[in-house]
Amino acid sequence: MEILFDAVKWICAKLTIVNNFFWEFPTNLECYSTIPILGKLPFSMLLLIGSGIYFSVALKFVQIKSITKVFSIFFERKKIKQGFSPLSALFLSTAMRVGSSNILGVTGAVSTGGPGALFWMWFVAFWGMASSFVEATLAQIFKVKKGDQYLGGFSYYGKFLVRNSTIFGMILSVVYIIYACFILSYQSFGVVSSVGEIASLFTGNHIEPNSMTYWITSAVLIVLLTIFAFGGIRFIVKQTNRLVPSMVIAYMFLVITIICLNFDRLPWFFYSVFTEAFKPEAVFGGAFGIAIYQGVKRGLASNEAGQGTVTMAAATAETNHPCEQGYVQAFGVFIDTMIVCTMTGFVVVMGRAWQTDMAAEWFSFDQFSRFTSSVKILIPNVTINGIVIIIFSCCLGLFSFTTLLGLISFSEICANLVSQKQVFLNSVRIFALLLAVFGLACNIAGIELNEFWNLTDLVGITITYVNIPILYVGFKYVKKAQKHYEQPNRKKFTSKIIGIDTPTWNE
Repeated sequence: MEILFDAVKWICAKLTIVNNFFWEFPTNLECYSTIPILGKLPFSMLLLIGSGIYFSVALKFVQIKSITKVFSIFFERKKIKQGFSPLSALFLSTAMRVGSSNILGVTGAVSTGGPGALFWMWFVAFWGMASSFVEATLAQIFKVKKGDQYLGGFSYYGKFLVRNSTIFGMILSVVYIIYACFILSYQSFGVVSSVGEIASLFTGNHIEPNSMTYWITSAVLIVLLTIFAFGGIRFIVKQTNRLVPSMVIAYMFLVITIICLNFDRLPWFFYSVFTEAFKPEAVFGGAFGIAIYQGVKRGLASNEAGQGTVTMAAATAETNHPCEQGYVQAFGVFIDTMIVCTMTGFVVVMGRAWQTDMAAEWFSFDQFSRFTSSVKILIPNVTINGIVIIIFSCCLGLFSFTTLLGLISFSEICANLVSQKQVFLNSVRIFALLLAVFGLACNIAGIELNEFWNLTDLVGITITYVNIPILYVGFKYVKKAQKHYEQPNRKKFTSKIIGIDTPTWNE
């Protein structure tokens, strides 16, 4: 087993080199890096932000419209006959979006790029809302029926848009499943780590990764994931409808309480975020590029706009018009970054740990320890901050757990495009569970969380490079659909309105 873990560490180290190349290209080329301003921005950021800006302008800032339209869509009284309601589909996608990156990723971004990294997370999320609208609308346009459910998303609209190529769709399905494999290991790692943190707080002693606590927690998690995986997509949606609103509201309530107790620090929070977005302190590297680099990377890892990785949820909704779920999913990016990530940012930035006597120690912590050290500064009472940190640890565990549910259900949806035979679908479920077990094993073996960050960054930007060109191919249909949606007294939507024949909207 030791040989296997050593091999994992070696592979992670090699993939780090590949990850840095993908994220930093072509700033790592001297001929490009010498260009003023532009030379500091890698192609990955230009692609993400540039595409978001293009879609925003072309769709007349659809992200602003989504905030006004989404609630009327939620509260429309409609009996769902096929698939799920738009709100349930949003909860399913939020289960995937709101993961451990909302705590660990934001903390890591601030501790590396300074408070200004949070500004750049907001920046990329605003433009990303338009990208999310495009991919979610395409997922709706090209969804297909299976029994009493709808299936669709990244691999489905890719199939139809590229000459209706089943082979291409199958390749995209495999690409997503590979993406999910990497993330599954990381998120299962996060669930057990949060339990270990809680146990350490209760006992007052550090719990070693290979202790009985971790073994028992891992066993329980495996049983739960097995129940959810074989319960099917409808069972998972039922559970995310319960878990997602509860965990997001609990997290928001806790942070808002901390803000109220430290209200005098709030003006400094906004001052530091906006000023250091362009001129970070030397302690964070002192370079404008570091702040924007960390903000964009962690923003993408959190809200996943443009990746296509949550489009499967958008396709499951029963709507009157494809654009309805586009608006809903764009709002999902707002929830993830503008609300949940900002909540984490409040705690980390307002704590000002890097300006205290513990600065050197703070920078040596891992991401969650940095977050909890900020909580201790904001809530000096030992008993109260212990309780608060336990609740935050529970939130971290729930964030990771719901992401696992999203990954398993989305992998199954993609697998249906390859084959709908039950043997194959069960094989994919078992494979997903094995990857989750691998993440647990890495935790028990003591492999550091940082080893997984680079893997998630790599698969995140890789699938983005695949998805965004497909969005441009299908964008003409999204524009036509939006134009139809905004018409007063519009007729019932059919695929012929946008000049294409699709499996679901041709009726």
